[in-house]
Amino acid sequence: MMIQFRLLLNELNVAIDFLLLQSNFPSTFSFDDSMEINYFNIRVYGFLVDVGHVLVTDEFRLGIYMTKFPGGGLQFGEGAIDCLKREFMEELNTPIEIVSHFYTTDFYQPTTLLPSTMQLFNIYYLVKAEKPYSFMTTNALNDIPPVDGAQSFRWVKIEDLQEEDFTFPIDRFVVGMLKHSEVAR
Repeated sequence: MMIQFRLLLNELNVAIDFLLLQSNFPSTFSFDDSMEINYFNIRVYGFLVDVGHVLVTDEFRLGIYMTKFPGGGLQFGEGAIDCLKREFMEELNTPIEIVSHFYTTDFYQPTTLLPSTMQLFNIYYLVKAEKPYSFMTTNALNDIPPVDGAQSFRWVKIEDLQEEDFTFPIDRFVVGMLKHSEVAR
């Protein structure tokens, strides 16, 4: 009886999680008087590490330059790992393998640049790709024109990563974790 109850409870939790991710779910989460959160925005990013360096991307989107890790938004009907593999193919034309899960956001973070406020969940994985790499990189920050969608990639020494060099709060938080992880050694 106890096992059946736990299975039912687990199925109920999965169903609730599924409903919360649906864009038409009517529930509204209010955290203060000025901000209502109606949707989740799930992002999936990969740390491609090579000889003490990690790949970062510089992009021009929404009228600003931004620095972040390769990856992007989860689409409905897609798992996190499938999302990351798709993003690496779209951005770098590079198939990847997942090495391990690194971090999933465990604190509240609203979106900062989008016109409607959503609650962000970022998922980070360590990934690997077959060498020699087929994508181009640069050594210069923002080595792209100010045209929406422009993007370039560069290798940054993990020990030289600076939180303030990244555009988004969750990436800044994860930079500290990455610098102190086994990956950095």
